[in-house]
Amino acid sequence: VALMVSLSTVHLSAQTESIDLDDLDGNWHLRTMDGKDVREARAILDFDPKKMRLSGFDGCNSMSSILKEDNNIIKSTKFSDTTMACRESIHQYVRTRLHKTIKEGFSISKTTKDGIDGITVKSSKHELFFKKMGPKQEKKWYQIISL
Repeated sequence: VALMVSLSTVHLSAQTESIDLDDLDGNWHLRTMDGKDVREARAILDFDPKKMRLSGFDGCNSMSSILKEDNNIIKSTKFSDTTMACRESIHQYVRTRLHKTIKEGFSISKTTKDGIDGITVKSSKHELFFKKMGPKQEKKWYQIISL
């Protein structure tokens, strides 16, 4: 009985469905990596599906890549990043696994995990859950003056 309840809970806590690349447009905040809460690393991916580009922040450095889709697997080409040292172990943990995931090739699916809508980026070795960030807001001229 305990096993059945456990399996039911896992099914309810994470539901996935396919996603169109155009739905990825924008910034995504990394929340969990391989089941570990990594929000404090503040890693962000910014997808630009029209140009098939990925940019972002891995917790330590900025990064960018050109993407190519092949049989629902997204592969990175021309990956680049800056090389500042990571200050804390959580940042190094996220940086290492995020880079490996992007370089290995990954699939993306819409996911609802623990009541939060987002995406799961999954490679052969890692599973990352991201939540969409709010829309970018341009500052109005009167906001700039008041700063």
